[in-house]
Amino acid sequence: MSRRNPRTLLESVTRRRFLLTGWPWRALAYLLTTPPVALACAVPLGLLGLPWLFLLSRGTGLARLPLGVLAFLLLLGAVLLGGFGPLLAVPLGGLERARLRLVDSRPVAAGHRTPPARDPWSWFRTRYTEPATWLALGYAALLATVLLVLSGAALALLLLVGVLIAAPLLVVSGEGAVSIGVTQVATVGEALPYTLLGLVLLVVVPYPMALLAGTHGLLARTLLAGGTHARLRTELVEVSRSRARLVDAFEAERRRIERDLHDGAQQRLVSLTLQLGLARVEIPADSPGAAAVADAHEQAKVFMMELRELIRNIHPKVLTDRGLPAAVRDLADQSAVPVTVDAELPGRLPNAVEATAYFVVAEALTNIAKHSGGTAARVWARQRDDLLTLEVRDDGRGGADPGRGTGLTGLADRVAVIDGRMLLSSPPGGPTLLRVELPCSRNDP
Repeated sequence: MSRRNPRTLLESVTRRRFLLTGWPWRALAYLLTTPPVALACAVPLGLLGLPWLFLLSRGTGLARLPLGVLAFLLLLGAVLLGGFGPLLAVPLGGLERARLRLVDSRPVAAGHRTPPARDPWSWFRTRYTEPATWLALGYAALLATVLLVLSGAALALLLLVGVLIAAPLLVVSGEGAVSIGVTQVATVGEALPYTLLGLVLLVVVPYPMALLAGTHGLLARTLLAGGTHARLRTELVEVSRSRARLVDAFEAERRRIERDLHDGAQQRLVSLTLQLGLARVEIPADSPGAAAVADAHEQAKVFMMELRELIRNIHPKVLTDRGLPAAVRDLADQSAVPVTVDAELPGRLPNAVEATAYFVVAEALTNIAKHSGGTAARVWARQRDDLLTLEVRDDGRGGADPGRGTGLTGLADRVAVIDGRMLLSSPPGGPTLLRVELPCSRNDP
């Protein structure tokens, strides 16, 4: 068990020194303050629920009520509770979150959204349409009924323990027999056994009281912070959607840059290289400018090769035109290590998935050539049930470590952007297997 200090009452109960800490007193304070709050909540809830209370009081005579009266009372109770209940539940939730600190030291945030300031009715519209308000109303109903009874019973038990311990003093100070529960004692001798029983219970009772208060606190935290979880889930969904939009926009921008370089800068560079080549042929070899033209021609050809490589790294045209299998085979043809490709896909994939898979294979083959010392590699790709699986295997020395700057961390980050996952097996001595799973859907053009 962890030795850190307990943060909740339920955690503290399991510790051996529980009775020597302040948690039993915090549990007592929580139980003592529960009935006043519960009664203050029960009165307005009872008034709002009078139509339903009237129906419950009818008992067996409920069947004799006209159907219209029964429906009207049910509807009236629902309207009253639904219309005015949130006005009680919202401040109660704030009070209970503050009181929760007695049994749970962890921070708890309200699940309420911030209403727009420009609209005077926005507070009501926001509060009546968010889950946190109705969860707080449900907690208020539990507090005014079940939790009120349980806390009252716990305090009655504690009062009984106090009476048992003080029984001799009650006998001495009183006149005649003193009632203790269902029995009576008239002398100090008769009261002493009850005092011993009270002392034993004084050691035992804090545990069930702590369990009751801790369970109450856990319920309060679940309901009063439940709207926070719903809001966070909504925000997480929105973040996922915005991330998907950013990925799509990024890939579209990559394709635009690749297209502009391919159709614009590269074509002009090709034209310049041809013109320099023609000028190199026409200028006599012994003329003063021949050497400069020849040097410019060679530099233009080198720059054209570098530009083609740059365009391929930005977004390969073969990937856009022919899809992932053809692009992977193109990578295999350019690899310094012999690569076998086994890629059978039923059709085109989403652009982000194809781009991620391509660059994963490209980076993996680059790592094999630079670091593995292998003599052969194999790329395998399949799509099943909207899941693209890629495997890149080599027969190298193994021992690939993301912490050594081999690009594996960057691959994992790229895969995580589209909610994929990357698995790596690279024992010392090899072989190395890189497996990537990317969620996708059919996107046949």
